Amino acid sequence: MQQKPSYCRKLFWSMLYISAFTFGGGFVIIPLIRKKFVDQLQWLSEEDMLDIVAMAQSSPCAVAMNVASQTGYRIASVRGTVAAVAGTVILPFVWISIISLCYDAFRTSPIADVFLRSMQPAVAAVIFAAALSMLKPIRDRKKASSWLMFAAGLALGLCGLNVIWILLVGAVFGAAASLWEVKRHAAG
Repeated sequence: MQQKPSYCRKLFWSMLYISAFTFGGGFVIIPLIRKKFVDQLQWLSEEDMLDIVAMAQSSPCAVAMNVASQTGYRIASVRGTVAAVAGTVILPFVWISIISLCYDAFRTSPIADVFLRSMQPAVAAVIFAAALSMLKPIRDRKKASSWLMFAAGLALGLCGLNVIWILLVGAVFGAAASLWEVKRHAAG
């Protein structure tokens, strides 16, 4: 995509707006970014979004920052990264600064406690919706990946299996599937 100043401005203001409604952790930002940059503006494809999420999860740093930087870079290179990250961090920085000034009052406030507890189901629903929206492009390409993702979710959620084991099993299955695909194409 061409790098234009208007992309960077729009990227900054879009990320600032998204950041204003991102409550509950980095994964909550994913459906909002997808809706804005894939569905509305069509600056990214579904494939781009999958790659961004994969990179964000495998890179050190907060998921929201990784998603913002990857999104900005794909849209407008380095300037886009700066615009997206700046738009993402400004509001949380302001909120955390304000909360830190009156931390004791906030920590003991029953209203703040009720507010934070009431947000938990909404955050869980948004993360689940993000997972479902990311499943469609995978499901359309490879059914085995969809089943593996479903099995990993069950193993984690119902059985409480350690995430390290899920990652190792997924890596083994992914490597085996890739080798099988290479051999199948070489033979055919």
